[in-house]
This record gives sequence, structure tokens and C-alpha cells, in this order.
Amino acid sequence: MSADTARHETAVARYFEAWNTNDPQALAKAVAAAWAGDGSYTDPLADVSGHEQIAAVIAGAHEQFPGFSFRLSGAVDGHHGIARFAWELVNEADGSAPVAGFDVITLADDGRIRAVLGFLDRVPAGAAPNPR
Repeated sequence: MSADTARHETAVARYFEAWNTNDPQALAKAVAAAWAGDGSYTDPLADVSGHEQIAAVIAGAHEQFPGFSFRLSGAVDGHHGIARFAWELVNEADGSAPVAGFDVITLADDGRIRAVLGFLDRVPAGAAPNPR
């Protein structure tokens, strides 16, 4: 595993740790560990920056999808401080994954996320178009 591969995988692991944190204090710490102070998150319905706004988007996803968690779907692919990966939103009760997408992240020099660009590939009919 190259140093870049390890760097990308570490950043993605911290990203999922943040997305799967429910407790507000733990969420604030997880977001700070994953994102640079001026980091941003953009997907079809969210365009936020800074730890507080990113944490609010994550908290909103937990409110909209209680009992669900995000998981990596496949390998992390990256180069030059940029990585892409697929994810699924999984129902912890039955293992179904009604929502899926992929994200592209850019990393700051310290290995934390500078920017996330998110895309939705699968959204159930009648669901809000933005689970995150």
C-alpha cells in the first residue's frame, strides 16, 4: 500500500466515522477530525462549509433515516490528494441499502478533508432526494 493510498483510506475511514456518529458532542469531534476547519460538503441539496454546518447536515441525515448507517461500498480510489469512493445507506435492522451514491474528496496537507462532492446513484421512490 502506498503512502497516498493509506492517506486516502484513513481520510475516508474518518469520514464514515463522522457520518455514523449520533451523539452531538462525539459528532463535533468526529467532524473536526475528518474535515479541515474550512472544509466543505456539497451534494445535490446541501452546500455547506465549516464544522458546524457539516455536523448539522450529518445530524439531519440521522433524523431523516433513524436506524441507518453509512458504509463503504467497494475500494477507495485516489491520486494526488483526491479520492473517490462509493457508499450505501444501510438499514441496521434488515441490511437493506435503499440509498447509494459516491463521493469525491480532496484532502488538505494535514490529511483532513478540504472538500466533498457527493452524488446520489440510488434513492427510493418517494424519498427525499437528499438523504445526507
